[in-house]
Amino acid sequence: MNNIIDSLNWRYATKKFDETKIISGDHLETIKEALRLTPSSFGLQPWKFVILKNKEIQKSLVEHSWHQNQVAEASHVIVLCRKNTLDETFVQEYINDYAQTMWAPVEALDGYKDMMNWFLSKLDDEAKATWANKQIYIALWSIMTVVAEMWIDACPMEWFSAPEYDRILNLQSEDLSSVVVLPIGYRAEDDEQLKRPKVRFEQKDVIIDM
Repeated sequence: MNNIIDSLNWRYATKKFDETKIISGDHLETIKEALRLTPSSFGLQPWKFVILKNKEIQKSLVEHSWHQNQVAEASHVIVLCRKNTLDETFVQEYINDYAQTMWAPVEALDGYKDMMNWFLSKLDDEAKATWANKQIYIALWSIMTVVAEMWIDACPMEWFSAPEYDRILNLQSEDLSSVVVLPIGYRAEDDEQLKRPKVRFEQKDVIIDM
């Protein structure tokens, strides 16, 4: 693994991928496991991650991605999706998994379950979607850091038609909505962004030490 600061300096939002380079199966399994291990509020994991490797589907999504060709060029495309239904059934599924993992009786988790149900009951559908979207962005930064450590390139994309992605990928059948898109792969040597310096404010402008 590389030094984390070196990796963060190395990474950039890749604008052109080398279509001949494909992420290996071992690296892809690491990426999948890193996504699974992403932290979330309450540990609820209100998400699923679609990983595309079908080039025909990738190409069909370009016109719904503001014609950003990275979607077609990348080795794989991760579509980070939120769960649409966040209710007591969803909480119970998490509690059951928690109990099984911890070898704990489900009844011992009633207080934790009640707290989560109380929290979600205070949110309308729009607020639930906003809360879930915030969790998605935790996952986005987590996986962007992981792939940078592996020297795999990525380009986070918010400019895309979520309704069209949802339709093409049939996400409604999974009770999901797409939130953000992350093409991943390897930079092309002629990517215009490759040699541009990283533009960031100095530490003194963004860090307050107390």
